[in-house]
Amino acid sequence: MITMKKTVIYKNDDRFTIKADFYETHIENAPVVVYIHGGGLLWGTREEISEEMVQLYTTNGFSVYSIDYRLAPETKLPDILEDVQDALTWIETEGPKQFSIDPQRIAVVGSSAGGFLALCTGTFIKKPKAIISFYGYGDISAKWATNPNKFYNEKYPISREMAKKLVSDQIITEGTVDDRFLLYLYARQTGEWIQQITGMNPLINKDELFKFCPIHYITKDYPPTLFLHGTKDVDVPYEQSVFMRGALLKEGIKTKLITIPNGEHVFDKDFFNPIVQNALKQVIEFLQIHLSV
Repeated sequence: MITMKKTVIYKNDDRFTIKADFYETHIENAPVVVYIHGGGLLWGTREEISEEMVQLYTTNGFSVYSIDYRLAPETKLPDILEDVQDALTWIETEGPKQFSIDPQRIAVVGSSAGGFLALCTGTFIKKPKAIISFYGYGDISAKWATNPNKFYNEKYPISREMAKKLVSDQIITEGTVDDRFLLYLYARQTGEWIQQITGMNPLINKDELFKFCPIHYITKDYPPTLFLHGTKDVDVPYEQSVFMRGALLKEGIKTKLITIPNGEHVFDKDFFNPIVQNALKQVIEFLQIHLSV
């Protein structure tokens, strides 16, 4: 069974257009899962959500709204976060005019960099009802993000010249892994990643960088949050979910961490693995609890 999708434009001006794909479920007045793709904020598209994941949500009564956003380094993090805010505003205000959804029952789900953006939505003035972070992170000022990455430094070294050729003079809202991954590889090999996505030097602008770390901006009204992370993640350390969950617990926020033993980054691509299936069952249960009428 293939869920039909409708592509909408949620934001545009004379320089760019940003799209989202909407997958409608079988029930009326449905809750919505807003999905934010990963890609280190340097690549990725709304189409990366797998058909299996779409089916998981829609067959359990959740419509899915998978969004694009402007990508770095052509666009910096403040504007990327603005896009996420605008995507949420669109689904709340325009979404009900086109689809049978309940704009008061919205959860944000993200993977990797999308998990980071999902966690950031908990600091917005208008917050979602719940957040789910698949191997995301709450602190981009920490050494894991600002230092060269050991795993990526074992790969073929990417030169600055090669990386520069991958940067466009246009605003980018969709980028395939084939086109943009080498840019991310260069950024992680050199420790320039955070500078690429924020325009800030982490050593000089650490206080300014803190403003973009949700772990430092948790309030009592932060939404209930579910974390999923593998212990063998070489891209985003497992501890990022542990620390973020700990910070939420200190504020009395409802939160849970699902640990995937020996799980790697993007462990959920192994969709039918029994451990992954068990984790996804808990994802649905979490959504059902926190998006109930």
